[in-house]
Amino acid sequence: MRDSKNPAPLLGRFASLRSHIMNKFYRLVSFAKPYGRYWPKYLAVALLAMVFGVLNFALIVPLLEVLFSSSDMLLAEQLPDFSLSVAYFKEVFYFGLQKMKTAYGALGALAFVGLVLALASFLANLFKYLGYRVLNSMRANVMRSIRRALFEKITKLHLAYYTNQRKGNLLSVLSNDVNEVQASVVASFQVIFRDPIFILGNLAVLFYMSYQLTIITLITLPLSGYFIGLVSRKLRRKAVEVQSLQGDLMSMIEEAVSGSRIIKAFTAQKYVRERFEKVNTAHRNALKQATNRQEMAVPLSEFFGVTVAVIIMFFGGMMLLNGTSTLSVYEFITYLAFYYQILVPAKDITKAYAGIQRGMAAADRIFDILDTPVAITKAKEPVEVKSFAQEIRFEDVCFAYNEELVLKHINLTIPRGKMVALVGPSGAGKTTIADLIPRYYDVTSGAILLDGVDVRRYQPKSLMMLLGIVTQEAILFNDTVKNNIAFGLDSASDEDVVEAAKIANAHEFIVHMEHGYHTGIGDRGVRLSGGQRQRLAIARAVLKNPPILILDEATSALDTESEKLVQDALYKLMKNRTSIVIAHRLSTIRNADCIVVLQEGEITETGTHEELIKKDGIYRKLCDLQAFK
Repeated sequence: MRDSKNPAPLLGRFASLRSHIMNKFYRLVSFAKPYGRYWPKYLAVALLAMVFGVLNFALIVPLLEVLFSSSDMLLAEQLPDFSLSVAYFKEVFYFGLQKMKTAYGALGALAFVGLVLALASFLANLFKYLGYRVLNSMRANVMRSIRRALFEKITKLHLAYYTNQRKGNLLSVLSNDVNEVQASVVASFQVIFRDPIFILGNLAVLFYMSYQLTIITLITLPLSGYFIGLVSRKLRRKAVEVQSLQGDLMSMIEEAVSGSRIIKAFTAQKYVRERFEKVNTAHRNALKQATNRQEMAVPLSEFFGVTVAVIIMFFGGMMLLNGTSTLSVYEFITYLAFYYQILVPAKDITKAYAGIQRGMAAADRIFDILDTPVAITKAKEPVEVKSFAQEIRFEDVCFAYNEELVLKHINLTIPRGKMVALVGPSGAGKTTIADLIPRYYDVTSGAILLDGVDVRRYQPKSLMMLLGIVTQEAILFNDTVKNNIAFGLDSASDEDVVEAAKIANAHEFIVHMEHGYHTGIGDRGVRLSGGQRQRLAIARAVLKNPPILILDEATSALDTESEKLVQDALYKLMKNRTSIVIAHRLSTIRNADCIVVLQEGEITETGTHEELIKKDGIYRKLCDLQAFK
């Protein structure tokens, strides 16, 4: 009620919204900055296209005069003195037309006008085409820059970001939202940067012909723009809902594909279909409303344009009938033709503006990712680390997920060349300790020192080169066996890859595959068994040859036979290396130099297997539960 009485808050919100949209648009355009060389070329061809386009319609007057005026009409008696003006070129043309009419009659003059008209049309369309080529090159490069920026940001973001995001939403941004920006915002570049030049050129001609009628045009056009703007603003709000629902759909599809075994096992097809259909219907309704509003912009634009044309015809006709017009009948017809030349690009701009409103909703989601701060950052002067000589030491380390304390005052020393095992119930913090060493996360308080230097001071890339990581789920890529083993190591030779596979007990099954080391393994290694995938992951760690190994439940998901092969490969891998092993199967860590028992984020026991058995504490209970002898 307060806003309805006082329009200032409404105007303030409108101005703020408009500023937000323009800032986002300019930011999208800024991706074209490296391609600034396109602009001079584009402006040159656009201006030439506009000049020859204007000339096309300027020739309507002499064409009508040749067709409908008396044959003895005098067009121009003599060639005028040179001056850089529209009048000079007009007089030159009329002088040439007079010569043609005198020499060849009205038919010859008509042919002369027709040839000039055809030439002007050819040149106008040639320069339009050249302008399209320039803008298309810029548009393709802008989209490449946006995708590159998104992908680079995604590879830099910390792991906590992904735990708080649905994978389907990220995929939707990378595919649907980027495509939406391309189809709406970036596709409108040629309209936004080309059509205003044509409108200004035609307006200049209209002012030259009759400034009175043109002033009437400029007074009435903003009113139509206001109503079209109302529709477009509502469109943007609906587009936000469409993009959000699109992300939900992508999440459901991704979950249905990755969880297909569980869905079938629990006969939950009906449940997931109904859940999907509910969101799918909501998306359909929102998309229908958004599309209807977008399509409304063009008919509105055309209606208001014709309305303004009727007003111009009325005032222009009235002036002609009253004898107060500065235009002849032929010139008035040409004036209307020039006005209609403005309507076409104005309608295109209206449609582009409606598309931009819709695309801005997708751009917001893109910029949400690009603007996410990178939690794991380099030190101002990072230290290169090339070797590991002494120990890894946790000094009073605490860590919290979303303000919930997961690790509490951890003090632990891992000497070089020793095997340290982390055991304890699920959720005790074992994996979190391992994740803090490569800086997947940073400690909330305390410090982790590698050879006496806080890991946060090291160059992240050089720190990672010291570490080899094998997890419970072998992370493989849809590539060949060789490329998965040599992942990230461009200098690895074929011989090195084969040797690493032999150490990991993987060579035997690899050579029996269809194309050996050049066989594709499918998405996430789907063409391999669990044991084969794990042995490829171990071969990858072997090839990297790191001094520090982190093994996180590397055998817990395997059958007995596969576990034996993988465990044998792990023993080979751990030889003469510092190893941090997380294990639920306590039989695999019996020979560890030190076993660290964790419970609720705290270290409760440390010692060798025999020492912990004698203490008769948590470790002893865990061993008894597994019937460990």
